[in-house]
Amino acid sequence: MRPAHVLLAVLVAAVWGVNFVVIEVGLDHFPPLLFSALRFLVAALPAVFFVGPPKVAWKWIVGVGLVLGVAKFGLLFIGMDAGMPAGMSSLVLQIQAVFTALFAFVALGERPGRVRVLGMVIALAGIGVAAVDEGEGGPLTAFALLIGAAACWGASNVLTRKASPPDSLNFMVWVSTVPVLPLLGLSLLFEGPTADRDALAALDWQGVGIIVYVAWITTVFGFGAWGYLLRRHPASTVAPFSLLVPVSGMSAAGLVLGESVSALGWCAAALLVGGVGLASLAGAGRGGAAGSKAGLRAGGSGAVTGSPGPGREVREAASPPRTTASRTPSTASRPGAPR
Repeated sequence: MRPAHVLLAVLVAAVWGVNFVVIEVGLDHFPPLLFSALRFLVAALPAVFFVGPPKVAWKWIVGVGLVLGVAKFGLLFIGMDAGMPAGMSSLVLQIQAVFTALFAFVALGERPGRVRVLGMVIALAGIGVAAVDEGEGGPLTAFALLIGAAACWGASNVLTRKASPPDSLNFMVWVSTVPVLPLLGLSLLFEGPTADRDALAALDWQGVGIIVYVAWITTVFGFGAWGYLLRRHPASTVAPFSLLVPVSGMSAAGLVLGESVSALGWCAAALLVGGVGLASLAGAGRGGAAGSKAGLRAGGSGAVTGSPGPGREVREAASPPRTTASRTPSTASRPGAPR
């Protein structure tokens, strides 16, 4: 990769990592489901009027929109609102790579090799260590919600793989139109119209900036730049940069929010990132010269993005097709359930 492209890949990973801190701060301004709805609304508008009509069947757009937008991001925002720290959230979500591989095996018949299985086992061990660490210092319910979010992310990756969108940005903008109304409905039902009205009435410039960041910076810029890189380089070259997302997320959480990481937390991070990296590189290396098939496999179940935005889908779409087919680190001030 050219130095400028390396810098761009690092910048995207940093943007996606910092996004967890922005979400943490945003949860002081909005109830989690309303926040997620606003994120998708601003991501879709006005971009939907400039990207052209959808290039895949609506069943795939609706399916990914519901699983990724409503389920994955709903669980992520609720989990963070319930006490999951931003830095640890950026790390735990990386287990989506294991869920993607498992779902791809069940739905697509893709069999992971031994090295990839070893990487998945190491990553799962990291999640186990993280669960022990979180059980000592925070609510396990919030941790479980993040695991559920990662599982939904993995399912959406497989759906995106089946959709095979030729234009990743077009696909993600249209996907962003789907979750808005369901999330607003769920917010009115569970968070209440009073909480939503009060949050919107108290909207200030910081709140506007937060919505703009999570919608335009992480989605429009982030996925646009990631897709740009993937159109010019193999997925196996670009995907490993996504392992920088939890690094930037945990670093930003420490610097901005003062979150500290315990010895167990660092052990979990090493196991999880190392396991995901091993699985990713093993998938990328297998049949490396085989071109498109290897690239698609590498994107399918190994590499991760960690982004609070729809991360892996961009790489999946950009991989060549098959030729044969407190919102602060302290949890004491957090409510036990979403507002």
